[in-house]
Amino acid sequence: MEATPPAVFEIGFVLLLAAVAGWLARRAGLPAVLGYLAIGVVVSPFTPGYTADRHQLQLFADVGVVLLLFEVGIEIDPLELGLERSRLLLLAPLQTVLSAGLGGAAGLVLGLRPAGAALLGLCLALSSSVVVVNVTRSRRRTTDAATDEALLGWSVIQDVAGVLLSIVALIAFGLESQSGSIAVALALAYLAAVVAAGGFFPFVLRRLHQEHDLFLIFTVATALALAGLGAAVFGIPLALAAFICGLAISESREATEARERLLPFRDVFAVLFFVAIGALIDPGALARGLGWLGLLLGLLLLTKVLPVYLLARLTGLPGRPLQLAVGLGQIGEFSFVLATIGLARHVIPDDLYAAILASVVVTIAASTVLVRLRGPEPGRRAS
Repeated sequence: MEATPPAVFEIGFVLLLAAVAGWLARRAGLPAVLGYLAIGVVVSPFTPGYTADRHQLQLFADVGVVLLLFEVGIEIDPLELGLERSRLLLLAPLQTVLSAGLGGAAGLVLGLRPAGAALLGLCLALSSSVVVVNVTRSRRRTTDAATDEALLGWSVIQDVAGVLLSIVALIAFGLESQSGSIAVALALAYLAAVVAAGGFFPFVLRRLHQEHDLFLIFTVATALALAGLGAAVFGIPLALAAFICGLAISESREATEARERLLPFRDVFAVLFFVAIGALIDPGALARGLGWLGLLLGLLLLTKVLPVYLLARLTGLPGRPLQLAVGLGQIGEFSFVLATIGLARHVIPDDLYAAILASVVVTIAASTVLVRLRGPEPGRRAS
């Protein structure tokens, strides 16, 4: 119990710094996310001065990720996503496979072993769901409704395709201890558990409708427990697990009220996600991996930003193709997991690992700024 006051102070202090930095960023005409990332660098153990507890920071950041993606899952109508945006069901997996293949081929050319090249390709192929949600929820966004829908739908489907590809790659190259049949069985078991919970969730909320405190407690507890179960037991990325949980209850009337009550908590904890991302940067390791960082940024443009733009433009996807490509043009949080596996299995060198972490911060910062550029309007009106 003695450590509680310092821990509470630390979270409060970091949030206060983030609020000030976010305000300054907005005063300068920049997204508040840049201020949050900057504070992460300031309180990281790699820079002089005050150092935040990274484990504690990451814990609260994970809570933010769960609440954010759980809320998005509640809001999205799966029938609308499947019927009105059916092209995404083809385009997003196609882009994921194409980007992973191009990135993997580039990794082989650069001298990586096949397993390392495959992981590099997957890191480049996947975007950040949290950043995409932040872009579409920003009050100062310049994206239109069609682009927002395309961003969210593409990001979610890309996550699903990316997880499946990652499982295949890890098993194929002997980087995963579980067999393919076990991995599939675990995924199906998790989906069954979530569907069962989705049927039970509205029933409980109807009974707690007048109990405002218990209603909120049950909603938050369900989101955290189911998402945590998916990540810890079934090996599903936390963000994707939280989204699936939200999607499972999205058709119930009680889900809308649950979403509205979650919003204040979501915004507070989501700030800590970006602070935790900024705290990953090690300037010393980054200096040694600058060559890799430059290559990663160039590969990201060629293997993901350009393919997304061309696919959206050529197929007439509703929305603005350039904003869609830039909005998806970052390396996502699941890349941490893949890069860490590669480092532990000695198929990704230390310098490349440091560059991947740095590229996450750089590309998140760049995409949140550049996505404000409208770019040319599509040749035809969005339907």
